[in-house]
Amino acid sequence: MMMATTAIMALASCNNASPKMDEQPAAADNNTSGGVKIAYVEVDSLMTQYEFCKEFTLIIQKKSNNARNTLNQKGQQLQNAAANFQQKLQNNGFTSREQAESQQAAIQRQQQSLQELQARLENELANETAKYNEALRDSLMNFLNAYNKDKKYDLILTKQGDNILYAAKRFDITNDVINGLNKRYKKAPAKKTEEKNEEKK
Repeated sequence: MMMATTAIMALASCNNASPKMDEQPAAADNNTSGGVKIAYVEVDSLMTQYEFCKEFTLIIQKKSNNARNTLNQKGQQLQNAAANFQQKLQNNGFTSREQAESQQAAIQRQQQSLQELQARLENELANETAKYNEALRDSLMNFLNAYNKDKKYDLILTKQGDNILYAAKRFDITNDVINGLNKRYKKAPAKKTEEKNEEKK
């Protein structure tokens, strides 16, 4: 499934490596360029170390595997039905032309149903990924707004691959951002539990 593969490739290779805290962004007087205070965040590190990203990867992988297994099973059933139809047709196994046409129509409906199922599952994965991307962006923006009240950066860039050809390590705030996001995210489950308990009362 193309959509599932795309989502998995975008978020694969999660690991449990802990962010290094010994490399802190430089103080304001060393982190300026023409009076502008700059920082950047490594997107790849964010994807592999932010708990929200790691959890989403597992969720989308599970849903993708379930969808693939379902489609494979339905596809095998369709192949068996088509093979059985061809065998009966070649061996004159149908008592009438109407019976053959009826079974052929049933196979066509089965094929159409499989195509609709595949489209629905791909759409569900696409919607899930879109919701994740939106939630990730909101989470990051909210954190950076709070984080930057003290840091007062004029510009915070995202660094992914070679989109920034060179950046001095002193401008890197990735570890700060990952640790801050994870501290916030760990509080979320407890909050959800409290909300559910309130709803039950």
